[in-house]
Amino acid sequence: MGMRVLVATAMLVLLTGSALAEDNHVPRYGEEDKDKSQEQIRADKAAERAYQRSLGNIPDKGPSDPWSTVRSNDAPKTAAKPDTAAKPVKPKTKTGANN
Repeated sequence: MGMRVLVATAMLVLLTGSALAEDNHVPRYGEEDKDKSQEQIRADKAAERAYQRSLGNIPDKGPSDPWSTVRSNDAPKTAAKPDTAAKPVKPKTKTGANN
């Protein structure tokens, strides 16, 4: 039993050590942002310009119809309207009186 406890303790120590090594600082609410260096500001601006240029390389596609291969060409484009000549159905309403 002593060996199992020793192995379990060693595993926990190794796991917590690697988890703490990956800890990045996450800004808390109300915490001031650190000032960026000139190099970081230039890198951010260059990345933004590259992003905007890459958006311009995307070709415009017209509207697509994913069901065009399934639908036949002679099918109506709109749904058929129900027959309005049928007798209208009177809705049942509760009045509180037993009929």
